[in-house]
Amino acid sequence: MTVRVIVADDQELVRAGLRMILDVQPDIEVVGEAADGAEAVALAHRLRPDVCLLDIRMPVLDGIDATRELAGPDVADPIPVVVITTFDLDEHVYAALRAGARGFLLKDAGPAMLAEAVHAAARGDALIAPSITVRLLEAFAGSAQSAPAVNPAEPLTRREQDVLAEVARGLGNTEIAAELHISLSTVKTHIASIMAKIGARNRVELAIWALGRRGRDSQVRHPE
Repeated sequence: MTVRVIVADDQELVRAGLRMILDVQPDIEVVGEAADGAEAVALAHRLRPDVCLLDIRMPVLDGIDATRELAGPDVADPIPVVVITTFDLDEHVYAALRAGARGFLLKDAGPAMLAEAVHAAARGDALIAPSITVRLLEAFAGSAQSAPAVNPAEPLTRREQDVLAEVARGLGNTEIAAELHISLSTVKTHIASIMAKIGARNRVELAIWALGRRGRDSQVRHPE
């Protein structure tokens, strides 16, 4: 199934670049562009795309407020949003996630991660840039380690535990594949399985869960 995407950025060259990156993907189609947040919201309501890719700093209505209108907790029929920005600021990350964003990337993330974030949002998952994941973990580490970790629906396998440990370090999928000497598709399969078992929505929640488990029991036992 082709993922239909709207791209919103106030810079025409950036929009053109994002469209070019996404349109070469065999299963992603850019169906609309917007130069500000208000235009993006109106276009999204009219076209009902599978994912909206929004910049943060836009005129009329910024990306955070546009995200809240499209995917906020009070929206009856939300449209998945991925926020992409040049500005690596924690307040933007927190605001975007609170507003309902399913992904947060920097504009230098690269074509592969951009496509992965769009696909993740379309299927109801979330992807956050690994560098941002590390900072979020540092912010949440104390509360995560003091809170009890919910037991998974099924025990994690040894390899799933290995993958989870690397996610908790803030590594991306490609880095995890290289670190554990497994394929990229295998990493993705393990992460999807772990998310399903513990009910996590994104990599940050996976890592926070791992920290909470570590705080409860420093001796992690792996099922055979």
